[in-house]
Amino acid sequence: MTHIFAHRGSAGTHPENTMASFIEAARVHADGIELDVQLSKDGVVVVIHDETVNRTTDGTGWVGQMTYRQLRKLNANYKFKQYGFCPIPSLQEVLEWAQHTSLLINIELKNNLVPYERLEEKTIELVEQYRLASRVIFSSFNHESMATCHQLAPHIETALLYMEKLHQPWDYAHTLHALALHPYHRAVDRLFVEAAHANQLLIRPFTINKEEQMKTMFQYEVDGIFTDFPEKAKNVREKTLRSL
Repeated sequence: MTHIFAHRGSAGTHPENTMASFIEAARVHADGIELDVQLSKDGVVVVIHDETVNRTTDGTGWVGQMTYRQLRKLNANYKFKQYGFCPIPSLQEVLEWAQHTSLLINIELKNNLVPYERLEEKTIELVEQYRLASRVIFSSFNHESMATCHQLAPHIETALLYMEKLHQPWDYAHTLHALALHPYHRAVDRLFVEAAHANQLLIRPFTINKEEQMKTMFQYEVDGIFTDFPEKAKNVREKTLRSL
């Protein structure tokens, strides 16, 4: 069955990458959550997508130039003001909560633009601390980072994020010991999924928010989708499976 990952939590209905969004994903019984990590100025692994706080919080500035204490003072409720004050979570806070759920956890390392020193090591340490290695997937557009994660923790799954169609990406993925490809959904068709599976790779496209796109991906039998609307995706998956 295709797993449904709540992209940045239930980001279509709640403030992205906040505890409110992750708790909502668990409430609607998503199979997993996806979140983004970066480092604060004082080396804390924090959960936020953009390299600056400008879009999703009431502050301005670069994540890596602010201390964790400074970041925690910002309200990350973005366009969902009805949820009140939503602080930027640390990865530790999310994992401490997630260990009491059955959720899969896709951790995207946001180090393709800002080269955060030791982001891989710090992230792996937290995953091991909460004994969540078997439920975690590391992903990134920075494929060197994924190679580093595999070297440091070969027992934790890594996945390669990318935007454009690639020629036989399974050959490339195998050189990095990645177990999955996470392509932009427009780079995915049925033949691609079949070929990837034949080459022992999992396929999880992003970001699938429209019902027709969801239905198509379920029909392709991809291994997972990332969506801002996990509750909607669950309903579409159920309808699609009934029609097959």
